[in-house]
Amino acid sequence: MSAAIEIATVVKRYGSFEALRGVSLSIREGEFFGLLGPNGAGKTTLISIVAGLSRPDSGEVRVMGHEVSSDYRAARRALGVVPQELVFDPFFTVRETLRITSGYYGIRRNDDWIDEILAHLDLSAKADANMRALSGGMKRRVLVAQALVHRPPVIVLDEPTAGVDVELRQTLWQFIRRLNRDGHTIVLTTHYLEEAQELCGRIAMLKQGQVVALDDTSALLRRFAGGRLQLTLTGAPLPEALAPLRLDEGGQASGASDAPAGLSRKVALRVDDYAGIEGILAVLREGGCRIDEMELQHADLEDVFVQIMKDNR
Repeated sequence: MSAAIEIATVVKRYGSFEALRGVSLSIREGEFFGLLGPNGAGKTTLISIVAGLSRPDSGEVRVMGHEVSSDYRAARRALGVVPQELVFDPFFTVRETLRITSGYYGIRRNDDWIDEILAHLDLSAKADANMRALSGGMKRRVLVAQALVHRPPVIVLDEPTAGVDVELRQTLWQFIRRLNRDGHTIVLTTHYLEEAQELCGRIAMLKQGQVVALDDTSALLRRFAGGRLQLTLTGAPLPEALAPLRLDEGGQASGASDAPAGLSRKVALRVDDYAGIEGILAVLREGGCRIDEMELQHADLEDVFVQIMKDNR
């Protein structure tokens, strides 16, 4: 399968600060791809380079085979970007904004597709409203519509659901899923890791301008196939033999001392598989602990993300 986006050893510096440090990755046509990382990891810088808004100091980026600097017209025509910031022209209505955006790409008589986008994003009732009169959530819907108005094969969503309501999230993801089923390549950056886990087939994680993980979502989750055994205990203190398995609230090993005997307290223990649970329960019984509540929580993408960021300090 050919690459929708090809990024080869991209370096970007701002003075002495190196925002991207030799990033290389390939995103296949038709993928739903996640680009994750903490604040300052270089995600938006990388997207700006892919979109042609910024130039790398070295390296090469291609969109649908078109180099973003030397073949910029074709590269930009193949790409639709939903930016993180709310950027809009206050002098036009929603429909006028989408017609003008169509004109940027040389597309005339695009009203049928504009009407379809407006309907799918629940903007039809606001089509003739001035952009200034829209709420923040509605303005973000218009940004999504602008990115789609020229029917690009590759769509980049930079924090598209930041600060929006549940209704917009559901509407947006239904539409984006449909576009992905129709063959569009989707690249998503988000801090809502549950969205990335549900939507993305493959994920890259950035930290300090470098790719520190790149794999199928299912493979990343299998790296941390264990889970978290959440217990409410009374009776004797937690046995010393289980202290190495104890986790803090962030999912990190703590080994902290237990609360005084006789008091009800919550304890989280790491378990690698189901077979390990019986051994933990046996140690608790022998140590005189009584279990009032017990819940097994499986590792999710947030657990994986925290662990990978910790391992790449």
